[in-house]
Amino acid sequence: MRKISTCILLTLFLTSFSAGFAQDKEKKADSGYVFTVLKQLPATAIKNQYRSGTCWSYSAISFLESELLRTGKDTFDLSEMFCVRNAYSDKASLYIRFNGKHNFGGGGAAHDVTSVLRKYGMMPDAAYTGMTIGEPNPVHGEMDAVLEADVEAVLKNSNKKLTPVWHQGFDGLLDAYLGKVPEKFTYKGKDYTAKSFSDMMGLNPDDYVELSSYTHHPFYAPFILEVPDNWEMGQVYNIPVDELIQVIDNSINQGYTVVWGADVSEKGFAWKSGVAVVPDKNATEIAGMESGKWSKMSDADKDKLLYKFDKPNPEKKVTQEMRQVEFDNYQTTDDHGMHLTGIAKDQNGTRYYLIKNSWGLDGSPYKGYFYASESYMRLKTMDIMVHKNAIPKEIRKKLGIN
Repeated sequence: MRKISTCILLTLFLTSFSAGFAQDKEKKADSGYVFTVLKQLPATAIKNQYRSGTCWSYSAISFLESELLRTGKDTFDLSEMFCVRNAYSDKASLYIRFNGKHNFGGGGAAHDVTSVLRKYGMMPDAAYTGMTIGEPNPVHGEMDAVLEADVEAVLKNSNKKLTPVWHQGFDGLLDAYLGKVPEKFTYKGKDYTAKSFSDMMGLNPDDYVELSSYTHHPFYAPFILEVPDNWEMGQVYNIPVDELIQVIDNSINQGYTVVWGADVSEKGFAWKSGVAVVPDKNATEIAGMESGKWSKMSDADKDKLLYKFDKPNPEKKVTQEMRQVEFDNYQTTDDHGMHLTGIAKDQNGTRYYLIKNSWGLDGSPYKGYFYASESYMRLKTMDIMVHKNAIPKEIRKKLGIN
C-alpha cells in the first residue's frame, strides 16, 4: 500500500516520535466527537513515514513491536527501512523475472515484513536507520524513481541476456539511498546479526496470517488479493465480513493487536478531525432537521453537513454486497496500512476502532491516532493481519489453521 496522496501526509516536517496515545478513558476533539476507550492495547511511540510509500512497513513493524510487548519482551524500536531495503531487492528480482509485467515501487503489504523476518531476520532502528541523505524523515521520491529506472534499463538493454551483475548494481543503489546493511551490530552490549537478533526476539513469522472478505472467491479458503501492491502475491484467508469483524474484536479483547489495510481516500476519512466514518445520505433526519427539509436538499448540501464532522451522524449499514461492489468498481482502493490497537465508542454508543497511524503528530487531535467506525471498518477494510491464535477457534477450524 503506497498511494502518495493518502499513505503520506503531504510534505510537512513532523516530529518522529511521541510518548504514544494517552491512556485516558475519554477523548474529545474540536469536531464534537466524544470517545470512550473500551479496550486499548500497548503500542510503541508514533513514527512518521513522511514522504515515503512505506506505510506497510511502519504498520507491520508497529504490530511486531506490540507483539513483543504482549509476549513480555522489552520495548523495541525496530527498523522499518531494513524491511524496505530487503523487500525492494526481492521486488527487483521478481520484476525482472516477470519481464517487467509486474508491480514495482515503494508500496507493499504487511506480509512483506513477516517475509523479511523469515528470510533475513530483523534489526533495531539504531542499527539501520535508512537515513543517509540528510533528511530527518524518509524522503523516497528520488530513490523510487531511480530504482524503477534501473530495472527498466536492465530489461531494455539486456539484449535477451542479463549481465551477472545487474542485481549487484541495484543493491548498490539501495546502499547509496538507504545505507549498507551491517553484517553485525551491537545492541544493549551484545553483538548480533540480523538473524541472531530475530532469534533473540522469538517471534515466529508463520504465526501471522492475513484475512479478507470478498465474494469473488469462496469463503474459508485462501486467495491472492488482487491489488497492485501485493507484488509478492501473498495469500489471504477469505471469510464473511461479519466474521472479519468478529476476528478483530476477539483479537483486541484477547490482547492481540491487528494490522489494518484500508482505503483512506474517502470523504469520510478525516485525519484532522480524527475520525473515519461512512455517513448515510439517505438518513431521514440529520442535524436536527425535519425529514421533509432534509429530503429536499441537494447531495452537495447534504455532503456539507455529513462531512462537517461537527458531531456523530447516522452511518450506513454496510453489507457484504456493498463492500464487494465498491471493490469491484475501484471505489475501495489499496491505500494505506495502519495498526489497530483498541476499541471505543462515541457519545451515542456507536462502536469505533482505535487506529495508530504513521503520519507523525501534525494535524492529529489524538496524538497520531484516530477512530474508525465499525461501518468504515466493514466497508473499507482491504485485509488484516493477526496472530493465528487471535482468531476464534470456530473460525480457525473452518480455515484449517492449526
